[in-house]
Amino acid sequence: MDGVVSQILEQHVLSAAKAVEDKLDEQIAALERLDPDDIEALRERRMLQMRRAAERRAKWRALGHGEYTEVPEKEFFSAAKASERLVCHFYRDNWPCKVMDKHMSILAKQHVETRFIKVHAEKSPFLTEKLRIVVLPTLALVKNAKVEDYVVGFDQLGGKDDFSTDDLEERIAKAQVIFLDGEGSGNPSKQTATSKRSVRQSDTGNSSDSE
Repeated sequence: MDGVVSQILEQHVLSAAKAVEDKLDEQIAALERLDPDDIEALRERRMLQMRRAAERRAKWRALGHGEYTEVPEKEFFSAAKASERLVCHFYRDNWPCKVMDKHMSILAKQHVETRFIKVHAEKSPFLTEKLRIVVLPTLALVKNAKVEDYVVGFDQLGGKDDFSTDDLEERIAKAQVIFLDGEGSGNPSKQTATSKRSVRQSDTGNSSDSE
């Protein structure tokens, strides 16, 4: 019986390897059919894409992307209008908000396509009332100057403060305010070890605070 299973598994592995090999052969053959003009056109197109991507990154960084910064209440709306995608942490000086700060600092560096900021809720009464911020920490997920979603406390992140940066990243990505891959996102191979690591291991369940 074990011999039959081994043969079936071997056949599946060989079939998968053959499919990959055939795909590579097709790609190589397609490249060999290109004439010098086609190759030059592809090179120029790629160079143009790289130049445009570099210009976008430079624009993002000029707007404060790539860093996690605090802004006063009066600058929130201008920041939301200037950046197509923005994550704002409404915080107070407590432990849950400090946990969120550490994750936000990591994500700000990984996702240059999005601006990450924080606003002190107790010093921003107009803004917290307008956006109905009650529980702290709360993340406002903003796209095209409109709040699309909120992450309130830690309830959507497992209910404790030992959630990973990946957990928060995936939750924010559901609102399409960050890209999990592609332009702007950090190199996964370089960031995995950091983002998988929890900021704090805890069994306290002290996940949030109210204003």
